[in-house]
Amino acid sequence: MKSLNFDLLNITRHCGEGSFSTQATRARGLQQLADELHDLGYKLKAAKNLAPKHVDALVTSWKANGIADATIRNRLGWVRWWSEKVNKSGMVPADNVTYGLAMRQRYNGNKAQELTPEILDRVKDPRIQMALKLERLFGLRREEALKMRPVIADRGDRLILQASWTKGGRYREIPIWHPRQRSLLAEARAMCGDGSLIGDGRNYKQAQKHYDNTLLKAGVRNAHGFRHKFAQWRYKTLTGWECPAAGGPTIDKMTPQQERGDHSARFQISQELGHDRLDVTDTYLGRARPVKESRGA
Repeated sequence: MKSLNFDLLNITRHCGEGSFSTQATRARGLQQLADELHDLGYKLKAAKNLAPKHVDALVTSWKANGIADATIRNRLGWVRWWSEKVNKSGMVPADNVTYGLAMRQRYNGNKAQELTPEILDRVKDPRIQMALKLERLFGLRREEALKMRPVIADRGDRLILQASWTKGGRYREIPIWHPRQRSLLAEARAMCGDGSLIGDGRNYKQAQKHYDNTLLKAGVRNAHGFRHKFAQWRYKTLTGWECPAAGGPTIDKMTPQQERGDHSARFQISQELGHDRLDVTDTYLGRARPVKESRGA
């Protein structure tokens, strides 16, 4: 193992910040950064040797390779964590605009969509129907719904998503807290047997293309909206009230106790959806704080 990789590994092992999933994702991300820096010609001996030129080189490389702004923002989050641990917290600008990245659009209207019987009737393939149900009741992404092997993932009180099934290789756990979830998993296990919804004789890319074509023929344009609906359903279960996107109150209308409940629910939902950043929940739930109106000239 290279010196920088070993040093970063020791730092992550001794910093227990965040959930197990967050720690594992961060550790993998930092190892990836170390490998990339080495490939770019920067053979750092220790984590404390990180300098602005190294960050600039990484961002330049990511952009040259067509990495999406959202992914670069996530990776810069790992760099900021790294810089903080080596007492260089001010080295990486907090504003991603400094690196020429588009500002994150945290909320652009309620995208939640209910999975109705009418929609399912238009989707002719039972396996694609099952994938959509898993997206709605567990907040899974398309890839996760297709790749997951229910016989392995179902642990009774929680759903275990292996890193090889998820976006960015992020292992995570989703509580099984509702009878509808329990019933759906029983159906999924019966349908998949020892395998996944991809089925025998196909690989993931073929299954993905079939999924997309099936939804296109069925006129389903916003399947990601079922994941949004899960997040809003989960929020109401955890808090007792609707989220802002669904007409619920923003923080300025909450009691201190409700505000704490909002924060706790958003943190849990972000973990269950496979995100590391709390503010990402704004996309699904609406902004916790009202948007201030700009003053006229």
